[in-house]
Amino acid sequence: QVQLVESGGGLVQAGGSLRLSCAASGRTFSGGGMGWFRQAPGKEREFVAGIHWNTGTTSSATSVKGRFTISRDKAKNTVYLQMNTLKPEDTAVYYCAASVTKWGNTAYEYWGQGTQVTVSS
Repeated sequence: QVQLVESGGGLVQAGGSLRLSCAASGRTFSGGGMGWFRQAPGKEREFVAGIHWNTGTTSSATSVKGRFTISRDKAKNTVYLQMNTLKPEDTAVYYCAASVTKWGNTAYEYWGQGTQVTVSS
């Protein structure tokens, strides 16, 4: 059984930083990748960043380029999202996702429960 467990969310002032973690258990995703999505109140869920598990190639949404960085630790089966220069519009529930065959802005098979990130102005 695959489980994705996010951590690291919280309340931060605008301009601050947070690092989200997502620990995967149950299988590895060497043929695909992992990603981060977010959903703000009243809005649709949107892609934030993704990483190809084997190569480490990354992609990210235009709105977070230069501020957010996705990375992974193969040994720990964990993906991270380093978020810098946070803005109030980054406030959302952040979800970790994983796929055994795909990566990037795509449909993932597995999802975490989400972690709240709130950025105050």
